[in-house]
Amino acid sequence: MAGILANFRTTIIVSLVLALIMIFAYGAGSPQQFDLAFWQAVLRWVHVVFGILWIGLLYYFNFVQIRKMPDIPAELKPAVSKYIAPEALFWFRWAALFTVLAGILLAFARGTEYAIGVLSVGATEGFEPGYVLMGVGVWLAIVMFINVWGFIWPNQKRALGIVPADDETKARSARTAMLFSRTNLLLSLPMLVSMTMQQTMFG
Repeated sequence: MAGILANFRTTIIVSLVLALIMIFAYGAGSPQQFDLAFWQAVLRWVHVVFGILWIGLLYYFNFVQIRKMPDIPAELKPAVSKYIAPEALFWFRWAALFTVLAGILLAFARGTEYAIGVLSVGATEGFEPGYVLMGVGVWLAIVMFINVWGFIWPNQKRALGIVPADDETKARSARTAMLFSRTNLLLSLPMLVSMTMQQTMFG
């Protein structure tokens, strides 16, 4: 067991295999078996997995890295800026993309009318509360995704020296990235209200 747990890749592969076995068991064991509801459930699982990775890293950046970087001695900061931050940003931005894609696919798997109702924030469905509230959550997530790819990542590339930039540009880019990251932190809790309460309250 220690041989599995000592290696990150092996641990993830084993975890994924176990998850796929359970997913298959849900399909085989449910009365409807592998119908549309099964694939909706699979998409919801994918959406949640990537969402946890995305928002978990957002919280890591804001609760830990951004707050503690000023306290780190100058000679130790490259350990974060050259090794930890670029790796974290890799998983962060791709998790954001796959979270949004899986969420949109899930919405359409529930039916085109449902997806359009949510994306229009209820405008096509008479502004029924379920569509409005879910739509608000979806658009908050989309804004957060745009912030990741359009503002946080381009500015972090300059701030971390991944692309060439002078010191003034690096400092300005670091502040811009921080402000957009804080914007996503601000939007994350109301967004998560929609993602966690919708199924229970509206089905």
